[in-house]
Amino acid sequence: MPREKSMKDLPIGVEDLPKHAKEIYRKAHNNALEQYKDPRKRRGRASLEEVAHKVAWAAVKREYVKDKKTGEWKRKQAKA
Repeated sequence: MPREKSMKDLPIGVEDLPKHAKEIYRKAHNNALEQYKDPRKRRGRASLEEVAHKVAWAAVKREYVKDKKTGEWKRKQAKA
């Protein structure tokens, strides 16, 4: 079973995120490892690590967006 991620264990691609977004990724990933450890809770034949990665990126993308011009991740503006 994959071990929980610390900030230094984050996968390639995540290192470009701002610190807060990395924290979101790590927390969501760790929660998903627990929530989906039973294979019956996963769709198809996805591995636990695959599911946790998808859940974590979805959590990041709820609060951050990648700037198409600069490639930088920026926090989404709050809707008024």
